[in-house]
Parts: sequence; C-alpha cells; structure tokens
Amino acid sequence: MDYSIIIPAYNETDQLAPTLSSVRASMAASILQGECIVVDNNSTDSTAETARLNGADLVVFEPINQIARARNTGARASQGRYLIFIDADTRINPTLLLQALYQLSSGQCVGGGAVVNFEGEVSIIGKCGIKLWEWLSKATHTAAGSFLFCLQEAYQEVGGFDERLFASEEVRLSKQLKSWGRRNHKMYFKILTVAPVLTSPRKLHWYSGPQMLGWVIFMLLVPIAVRSRKLCGFWYNRPNETSPSS
Repeated sequence: MDYSIIIPAYNETDQLAPTLSSVRASMAASILQGECIVVDNNSTDSTAETARLNGADLVVFEPINQIARARNTGARASQGRYLIFIDADTRINPTLLLQALYQLSSGQCVGGGAVVNFEGEVSIIGKCGIKLWEWLSKATHTAAGSFLFCLQEAYQEVGGFDERLFASEEVRLSKQLKSWGRRNHKMYFKILTVAPVLTSPRKLHWYSGPQMLGWVIFMLLVPIAVRSRKLCGFWYNRPNETSPSS
C-alpha cells in the first residue's frame, strides 16, 4: 500500500459524505495504491454507516473521544508508506493529494500541510482568522489538523500524535516531524499552497466572535490548558449536543 488517508469522525453523518466524495475523486486521480480509513470516535449517530456507504475502505472504532487518540487509532490500522490525515468536515481535491504524494515520494520531504479556506461566505472575523493562520502556518512550517501528511516511518519514530494533548496536537507533531527531518538527510516540511483545502465554517456559526477571541487569548495565556479536555471545549463541545462521557 502506498498511502493511507485517515479521517477521525465524531458524529459527522452530515459532513462525512461530501468529504469522502472529495477523497475518492482525489484518489482516483493517482496511480499509487491508497486506502481510506475512517475512525468512528465513539459517535452516537450513523457516522460509521455513512462512512461505509460513501467509500471508506475501512472503518475502525475508537471509544475515547480525543482527536489525537482517534488519529493514532487510524494510523495503527493503516498499511500505507505515507499517511494523510484529513478532518471529517474538510474537502480536498486531486491536485492537492497528488502534490502531497509527489512531495513524500521525492525522498526529500518528511511531511507537511496545506493552506486552508472556508467553504462559502464567512464573516470578517472568519476571513481575518483564516488569513492569520495561513501566515503563521507558512512562516513557521506548521500544518493545520485539517490536512497533515507525513512519512509513516517518521510518524512512528516520533510517536505519532501526543495523546496527552486535547488540542494543538498537530502543532506538536509538526515540530517533531521537522526535527526528524533535520536528523535524516535534511528532509523538509512543506506547506502546500497549490490547492487549499476547504473546511466547514460551522464553528463560526456555533460561537460568537468574542467567544472565539476569548478562547485564543486563554490558550495563549494558559498553554497548559491543552492537556485538559474540559478546558479545550471549543474543539469538543457542540451547541445543543450532550458531551460524550469519555
């Protein structure tokens, strides 16, 4: 198996179908052999069934609700030499997948990410926020969790996503992969700009501008908060939905 696409999903019945559609279309454009793995992260809806009906090659179950743990569970089930992690509410296109695979197969790239755009029209806060992240991502060579690719070998050697973290686990993994790359033939970590991923702006609808700004300021002032699921509610809680017990 050349590559594995891993999609963590908690109660993503509505978002998963279009994501998988974009994944299957992108995979069809490559001559490399790939697989698509969906990790049902203890969903209470029909996420697993939706995954099977919409093109997932494998659906695995992770009972503990944590993004890092779900991604690692998917990676353990994978067979690919290359790993590509995509969020369940994020759409990719063939150009992006082909470019990521090209970078990994070059023998000079340990991994990377992509710039991110929101689907549809969003508020000025959303536009400013996504532009700020794009600048930070390119300036620091840090991948967003919505799309991160890497060598399976490097992922395994650095220990995968840090399961002590409930947020920013992709930032830590980006740093670890960059360090691994420097130690191994000076391999680079690249943020792709050729074809941005499209992600759902649903958090902009769930939370107000002041609420989101408050989360950002709190995380900057109290960075250890990423080790607490309760304090990372912005990433785990959804309006009008009961939080999972795990």
